[in-house]
Amino acid sequence: MQITYHGHSCFKLKGEMGSVVTDPFDDKAVGITLPHLNAEIVTISHNHADHNAKEKVKGTSKREKPFIIDFPGEYEVGGISVFGIKTFHDQVEGAERGINLVFKFLIDGLSICHLGDLAHQLDEKQLDAIGMIDVLFLPVGGPFSLMNDEAIKVANAISPSILIPMHYNDGSYPSDTKFKPLDQFLRSFGATAAAEDKLIVEKDRLPEEMQLVVLRRT
Repeated sequence: MQITYHGHSCFKLKGEMGSVVTDPFDDKAVGITLPHLNAEIVTISHNHADHNAKEKVKGTSKREKPFIIDFPGEYEVGGISVFGIKTFHDQVEGAERGINLVFKFLIDGLSICHLGDLAHQLDEKQLDAIGMIDVLFLPVGGPFSLMNDEAIKVANAISPSILIPMHYNDGSYPSDTKFKPLDQFLRSFGATAAAEDKLIVEKDRLPEEMQLVVLRRT
């Protein structure tokens, strides 16, 4: 499976059975440009303009229009399984910023988890629903989602084979952005990582210990 990063919380997962785009964003809401993307499935973690621009993702030769998933539950589309798990965009059970969906994908024998704008530590029931994860997309730049030590706690609780940070200022955001730079998280994590253009993940070649991978926005 191939993973590419398109800024903010938007990734494209391309497997043998099809492709998924997560959290496409409105350019004006983020301050960077989302490239033209095609996929069979689009997932929306919550209904904010920097995560819900589903109309910007076009269909493919397999599917004229993407299948949109923006509600908790279990789905199967073209051989790809998707599980939407209810969490919150704040630390008061959604009272301030509403619900956030965590998505788990089963693609090419791999288990992938996208945490959306998660803003709290996961309870035992939520961790059980997420289960064993090969690749985790983790928000790290706040200010209304996880960052720094709180993000690291969530990553350690899930304990993926590969950890990919998202939702941070990569240096190309507007000067008034509230998103923190990746360097802050890397210092807290105690690691450095050179950015890669894409990541190819194979089930039989996963690292034995959690490995941090930084993807360059493309």
